[in-house]
Amino acid sequence: MARIVVIGAGMGGLAAAARLATVGHQVTLCEAAETHGGMVGAYQRDGFRFDTGPGLLTLPAVYRDLMLKTGRTRLEDEVELRPVDPGSVHLLPDGTRVALANASLAKVESALSAALGAGAGERWGSMLERGRGVWEATRRPLLEEPLPDDPSALHRDPYVPARRGLLARTPRTLGEVAARELRDPRLTALLDEYALRFGLNPERAPASLTSMPYMEQSFGVWYVTGGMRAIADAALRRCEARGVELRFGTRVERILGEERVTGVQLADGTVLDADAVVDDRAPQQGTGAPGRFTLLLALRGARPDGTHHRTVLHAPDRADELDALFGRAPRLCVRPTLQLLRPDDATLAPEGHETAVLTATVPPQGPVDWTDAARVSAYADALLAHAAQAAPELRERVLWSQARTPADTAAETGAPGGSVPPPSLAGAGGAFLAPPNTDTLPGVFHVGGATHPGGGLARVGMSATVVAGLIGTP
Repeated sequence: MARIVVIGAGMGGLAAAARLATVGHQVTLCEAAETHGGMVGAYQRDGFRFDTGPGLLTLPAVYRDLMLKTGRTRLEDEVELRPVDPGSVHLLPDGTRVALANASLAKVESALSAALGAGAGERWGSMLERGRGVWEATRRPLLEEPLPDDPSALHRDPYVPARRGLLARTPRTLGEVAARELRDPRLTALLDEYALRFGLNPERAPASLTSMPYMEQSFGVWYVTGGMRAIADAALRRCEARGVELRFGTRVERILGEERVTGVQLADGTVLDADAVVDDRAPQQGTGAPGRFTLLLALRGARPDGTHHRTVLHAPDRADELDALFGRAPRLCVRPTLQLLRPDDATLAPEGHETAVLTATVPPQGPVDWTDAARVSAYADALLAHAAQAAPELRERVLWSQARTPADTAAETGAPGGSVPPPSLAGAGGAFLAPPNTDTLPGVFHVGGATHPGGGLARVGMSATVVAGLIGTP
């Protein structure tokens, strides 16, 4: 039995702690804050409750495996999972509205052809088929296994071009995939959104990112009754059941050891001896990647019949949005790509009322001063006005709203600038690979969105599985 200290009670830290304690290690989890979950947070006021992090779940198998391996129960025994159908409704730049079914590629293709014209669905489906090839080629080395000592094989993009032959050239970026293979600005907007949600520039993100729409539209999107915070609560309960020593309000100042880790030193000077340390903290230096601006809306009156769970309002001016986020002088885009979540969940609001959440990708704290209250208020108003295209009744029903900015994310989670950890992607010479889970100091391991296999709730759970495997059984 090894003595293991886990630093941070984010989802990666919780999942790693539960897995390690289950196989017999003595695990102590230290969290500087007074609560758990990291970016999977919640905000409550006047009987309304909101997720402050991810609002939907993809690849629930990751957390099904966590519950099964640490307690022999199903994830569905811990939380109520519901498929979101349609998976998303899109208001495209030209005003076209299209609803895309959940976990049905055939229905997605049919809907796109009906809305955008003959051939549109076929081109989208053909691209997703090549995304499937990326998924199959990278699933194990990029998601389920430690980053290899020599990751050069992952520096090459496994995306296969639509056409083969001497004159065919493999698209290097998501933007090239859209230009060559989708050939429709409305389909380009659909593809761009998968990059933008993780703060990635579609003109630079590798073509391998096509695996993400493939995964979402093949395996589905899920909602957790009561909000995603319920998954964090379930992971905490599992840690408690497996005997993890939980120390909240306990900051780790530094990791100790020279040739190998020996323990950690707490803020009060206390030293905890350890044979291994699992670090779930955000990196000390930021990447300059964008963050998220979220507007929580408490709405007067019941959710209207026919309201969809997820609506994506696409930016009318692609060039302006990309320049605002990734240009030389990052700035606010007043009409960005915007996600609107309106869950049909009576547990989130007082009887007869509704919650809604608007989310946009924005520059991080630094290029934009998100501590400027006037700026935040003005941008919240601009997003609400922009959202009227998708839901005209929202503004008149607002009882109150609460804006959450990259500065809030930075303050609560330690993420530099409040930036969003992107997923790890193959291609681009390795530029989009997350750092490995191992450390230069033997016995130290890294877990969470800032490490292999990258950001996103499912990948964070995968990082915990990888780290637990690296440490092994007593």
